Amino acid sequence: MADDISRLARFARGIRVLDVSAFLPGPLAALLLADMGADVVKIEPPAGDPLRELGPRDAKGRAVFHDAVNAGKSVRRIDLKRPEGRAAFLALAEAADVLIEGFRPGAMQRLGLDYAALKPRNPRLVYCSLSGYGAAGPLATAAGHDANYLATAGVLHRNAGFFDPPLADVSGALFGVIAILGALRARDADGQGCAIDLALADAVMPLQLLAIAAHGATGEVPQPRATYLNGGAAYYQIYPTRDGRHIALGAIEHKFWRAFCVAAGRPDWIARQQEALPQHALMADVAALVATLTLRDCLARFADSECCVSAVLDLDEALASPHHRTRGVVGRAPDGAMQARFPALIDGIPPAPRPILTEGTESACPN
Repeated sequence: MADDISRLARFARGIRVLDVSAFLPGPLAALLLADMGADVVKIEPPAGDPLRELGPRDAKGRAVFHDAVNAGKSVRRIDLKRPEGRAAFLALAEAADVLIEGFRPGAMQRLGLDYAALKPRNPRLVYCSLSGYGAAGPLATAAGHDANYLATAGVLHRNAGFFDPPLADVSGALFGVIAILGALRARDADGQGCAIDLALADAVMPLQLLAIAAHGATGEVPQPRATYLNGGAAYYQIYPTRDGRHIALGAIEHKFWRAFCVAAGRPDWIARQQEALPQHALMADVAALVATLTLRDCLARFADSECCVSAVLDLDEALASPHHRTRGVVGRAPDGAMQARFPALIDGIPPAPRPILTEGTESACPN
């Protein structure tokens, strides 16, 4: 491999992945493995992944969302309900290292393609199931999407709104990749694969481990806009400027809050950081000051003062920002598609653009 290509593409080289999932969680997990060099085959039904029908299309008529989460993979359309399609899939599974599926619990079993069916054929297979509520429990077969999982996890209540990007879907994909890589490492030692049962509703819980720990110690239930992380603190807040823009203040540590107060010309605010939450009065005072300044004024006064003040950028501004342009983790592929790539530089080298996904049609499928 050329020296100017990130070592990231070597991390999972030689690993063969079957992606039998749709929409976001499973395909995103497989996409990250493809970024690491894995050979990923996306298995879609004859009509294709339903994600092909969502979101905008580019100038060539291609489904942008679908292509974004499946770049770097090869796609084969197989009807798993037909004997010929099932036989073709089994041949692929026997040679695979990893299988990622995103059906509701029981669906792969009804197809005869669950872990119990595949393990005798391929004992080394790492079989990762990503579902809304997991394979066991009272909600196992319940329908849901990201908002439902966040509601079940106690996140929507205290944050009083929806999340974009979808927090549970993305978290599930990330934890899925972590579990898969760990399972492959264990397989190196004992030669055995395993079944991973990962619920999207569960994937959100480690993200709120601090709130859970606090609840365990005090029994208190965090309320909307009442904690320092969800809008209850003046020092961790979004404020509108005079020209209709916004700044984000993240001065959690006392030294940063002190620097902000000094730069604001309000040293009398320093001790007020310890006021009880929610800090409505202090928030109003800070908001009144920020409202007299334009965004440019705020950045000139605070940005270089070690007080954790940032402009709130829209997506277009963020993509064009010096930070993201320099890091190289967002950019256009040779075919013109805008990509958000693996967010790490390895040995100082950013990830390479993802190749366009390749489409094939399994001969066992009807045309």
